[in-house]
Amino acid sequence: MLVEVGGFLVGLTLLLIGADRTVDAAAELALYYGVSAFFVGVTIISIGTSIPEMTTSVYAALYDAGDLLVGNIVGSETAQITLAIGIVALVSRVEAERRNVLVYGGAMVLAMVIMMLVLEDGEIVRSEGVLMMVAYVAFVHDLYSHEGGAEVTSEVVEERASLREAAPWIGAGIALVVVGGHLMVTNGVAIARLVGVPEFLVGLLTGLGTTTPEIAVASLAARRGEAGISVGSLLGSNITDPVFSLGIGALVADVAVTDPRTVLVSTGYMLLVSLAVLALMYWQRGIDRRGATVCVLLYLPSFVLV
Repeated sequence: MLVEVGGFLVGLTLLLIGADRTVDAAAELALYYGVSAFFVGVTIISIGTSIPEMTTSVYAALYDAGDLLVGNIVGSETAQITLAIGIVALVSRVEAERRNVLVYGGAMVLAMVIMMLVLEDGEIVRSEGVLMMVAYVAFVHDLYSHEGGAEVTSEVVEERASLREAAPWIGAGIALVVVGGHLMVTNGVAIARLVGVPEFLVGLLTGLGTTTPEIAVASLAARRGEAGISVGSLLGSNITDPVFSLGIGALVADVAVTDPRTVLVSTGYMLLVSLAVLALMYWQRGIDRRGATVCVLLYLPSFVLV
């Protein structure tokens, strides 16, 4: 048992470190060669910060661990919209224009609804995975019209790097992601079977771990006193994960869950708290410390509902 827990924690750590290094180096390299800040924001950063969820999805699909796959996405989504935003707002008030809340929040809610619809029968087939990827492309097109990518890039990337400087970090980061994802998924499934808890619950806990990059990136920007912590930076991965990350898993192999009713309850709560946080953000034109406390408290029931 200790071996499995140790392997799981090592895998999670390697996965997070590898994803962080890969995203930073790739973004710095792209800017060095003159790629627009917008394009870097909506591709490398928006997708890159979801590398932990995408890697978990691919491995879970390969090992026929659909419950862990879906649990990871739901856990990550719920943690990001409540715990992550709450922690960032406790550091510094999150400012948000109502128009941006509607644009990014609407895209996030739509992504969650798509996820719930495809999971209604307890299975996601490859054709549905393709449609989910197409839905994400539509989001990127919408984001382009609002120029949100440049904001995200300015908050995350601090400098530029040449190929010689960035390549070793990208290679090392990818290697860590591959090894870490394998260790995390295989040991996560082993722990669930040894302890006798649902793999879906292990996935929810994993989702809390894989959301760490988003919390760290936004909190760091807040700690620097930068007022431009955008809604796009906070909600970007919440749009990517339900359709892109989950869709990638379905492309590898059909994804099935053991208990669709439990998944429906958890995804329903995920959608409910998302609407609540968005409503608070729209009403206050951001999230202050009082609202941050509400966000953090909304996260707690997510494990009780399993």
